Amino acid sequence: MPDRSEVAYFGAGPAPLPTKVLVKGAEAFVNFQNTGLSLAEISHRSQTANQILADTKAALTTLLEIPESHDILFMHGGGSAEFSAVVLNMVAVWVEKRRREAEKDLGQDSAGIIERVRKELKDYLRLDYLVTGSWSLKASQEAANLLEPLGNGFVNVAVDSRKSPSGKFDNIPAEDTWTLTPPRTQGGKISAFIYYCDNETVDGVEFPDFPKCLDPDPSDEVPVVADMSSNFLSRRVDVSKHAVIFGGAQKNIGITDVTLVIVRKDVLATQPPPSFLHAVGVWSPPTILSWPVVAKNNSLYNTMPIFSIWIAGEVMRGLLETHQDRQLAGQEEVANAKAKQIYDALDRYPEVYQIVPDRSVRSRMNICFRVNGGDAGQEKAFLEGAEAQLLQGLKGHRSVGGIRISNYNAVDVDKVRRLTTYLEGFATKSKP
Repeated sequence: MPDRSEVAYFGAGPAPLPTKVLVKGAEAFVNFQNTGLSLAEISHRSQTANQILADTKAALTTLLEIPESHDILFMHGGGSAEFSAVVLNMVAVWVEKRRREAEKDLGQDSAGIIERVRKELKDYLRLDYLVTGSWSLKASQEAANLLEPLGNGFVNVAVDSRKSPSGKFDNIPAEDTWTLTPPRTQGGKISAFIYYCDNETVDGVEFPDFPKCLDPDPSDEVPVVADMSSNFLSRRVDVSKHAVIFGGAQKNIGITDVTLVIVRKDVLATQPPPSFLHAVGVWSPPTILSWPVVAKNNSLYNTMPIFSIWIAGEVMRGLLETHQDRQLAGQEEVANAKAKQIYDALDRYPEVYQIVPDRSVRSRMNICFRVNGGDAGQEKAFLEGAEAQLLQGLKGHRSVGGIRISNYNAVDVDKVRRLTTYLEGFATKSKP
């Protein structure tokens, strides 16, 4: 039976955790701080649980330099649940803005306000999605499904990377080709938000930087929503440019069953009564997905997995301890260096390894490639050889196949070195 230190795990999620965190977690799972209770047993209403929430929020705030304008929520359901939460909460914000405008014009004419907002919904509501991979595609499809009772055409796919010559998610088109909903000041529709997935886990595509065309425009701001599930805490992020950032914990943050949502406080404060949403034909967010409800209850509306939140906090505090004042700038350097080492090894043998995404959008977290043009026998041999050397979790996503190396924060430099040695050895033996 191999020792943990002998296994190099590159799975896409759940992902590896720092061994130091796991050792402390094992102790906390049995007897947390000599209380005689497991962290899985304590009440989520207890002082201990509230302190864990506060400490984890504080660590995340420091790492990401989250401004006072934003709040941090802990939720259930992973990124997939937030596909729905984003639509339901942000459409509610859109409706409330229209309701307030109508109330200014129509006073207390309730029926008139409802009729006007209902018409504006049909005529003006749009949701902009940048579809650059499998997860943003799923998010856009969920949005269309949720809004189908209102009709069709509400979801504007401003980018679909599959429209490239390859027909695959292997690039991000130039910003000047994006068909975002024209702003209201230009006589366009009214977009409730612009949504993008910062790193596509399945396809190995990552935005190199925040898109310049999404920089906030004070005269006509459209809220920006980002799914950062698979590159969370791997580089610096300007939180102030986002209305919402969310991510499942099971990549770079912790273990499953915790979803982090960073949401601007004005979003939480701009919500109509559920009865008004229903009157204009829109579903109100289910209570468990309602960001205002979760925020009001300090993420404790229902029983949260305190152990999982504590694990996330330990990971964050470990990053702070490692990089100190440099915070995420230090982790970004490490992530970039590891990714470069892997890509350099692959690029040295183009006749054996074919990297899927365009060089300009190569993910630092999920490195996707084919072996000998996708030859099934060669890819099987590659995976079997890797397993024999305890290099695990390298099989590509079932929807696309191939090989995928997930280079998350807990994958240390020595394990990357072992992997690149294997890449070079396999390529040398497999050269045509």
